Amino acid sequence: MKLVLASTSPYRAALLERLGIPFDTAPPHVDEALKPGESPAACAQRLADAKCDALLAEGQVVIGSDQVADLGGRILGKPGNHATALEQLIACQGQSVKFHTAVTIAGPGRRLRHLAETRVLFRQLPEQALDQYLRLEQPYDCAGGFKAEGLGIRLFQRIESDDPTALIGLPLIWVADAMAHFGFDALARRPET
Repeated sequence: MKLVLASTSPYRAALLERLGIPFDTAPPHVDEALKPGESPAACAQRLADAKCDALLAEGQVVIGSDQVADLGGRILGKPGNHATALEQLIACQGQSVKFHTAVTIAGPGRRLRHLAETRVLFRQLPEQALDQYLRLEQPYDCAGGFKAEGLGIRLFQRIESDDPTALIGLPLIWVADAMAHFGFDALARRPET
C-alpha cells in the first residue's frame, strides 16, 4: 500500500514527516470555495473529503485535510498578501477565533473522518506590532495570516486544543491512530541500525 497526502501544504507535509512513515504528496485540485449557507466546520470537512476522494485510487491510502478559521462566523482565509493579512490580524485583536481542522483518511474498504477544533484567544497588540510580525514571517499562505509554529505564537494570549498540531494543519494524535487502522503504524517501524 502506498500512502498519499492530498496536499501541497509544506506545513502538513512537515507534520506528517514526524511519524517517520514514507508518503507521497500530490495536489488534489479541489475547488475550495465556500458553499452558500455552509458552516465553517462543515466546509472544512467537505473539503477534507473532496481532497481525499480526488486522489483515491486502488492500492493507496489517502489523507485529505483542510482548515477553516472562524471569527464569529466570518471565515478568515489564506490572505495571500500583506494588506489582507494585516486586516485579518487587526480584526482578531482581543477576539477568540476557532480553527476547524478536518481530516479524512480513506483506503480499501475503509474511511475515517475527524474534525478537530482549536480555539485561539488573540492578544490586543498595536497595528505596528502586527505589521512588523507580517514583515518578519510573511505568513500569507496560512489560514488567518499567521504561523503558530513560528513568531505567530506572540500574537496569542491562549490556545485551547486537544491536539497542538491541529492548529498547524494536521491533528497528528488522531492521524497517527487512524493510520494504524490502515497498516501504517509509526510504532511498528523497525529502528534504524
